[in-house]
Amino acid sequence: MCTMIVTQVAIDGSGKGTNGWFTLREANVSYDHPFNAPFEHALNIDFVNESLGPGARVAVELSVEAARALVETINAVIVQAEAGGYLE
Repeated sequence: MCTMIVTQVAIDGSGKGTNGWFTLREANVSYDHPFNAPFEHALNIDFVNESLGPGARVAVELSVEAARALVETINAVIVQAEAGGYLE
C-alpha cells in the first residue's frame, strides 16, 4: 500500500491547455495512483495557475523510470546552457 506523497512548488512559466496558453504559477508533484497512465503508481505533475480556475491545468503522469530520465535530461540541458553562457 502506498500513501500519497504530494508537494507544491511555485514556478514561473507558461502552459498550453484546451483554451490556449496561460501563465503557470504552481506545480503539484505527487506519487500516487494515476488517473489515466497504465501504472499502479506514477509520478504525477500538475502544472497550474490556481487563480485562473480548474481549466488552467496541464497534467502529466509518468512512470518512475520516465520521471528519472526527465529529471536527468532537464539537468543536462541546464548544465549545457550554463556552460555555453546562455542562461540569463
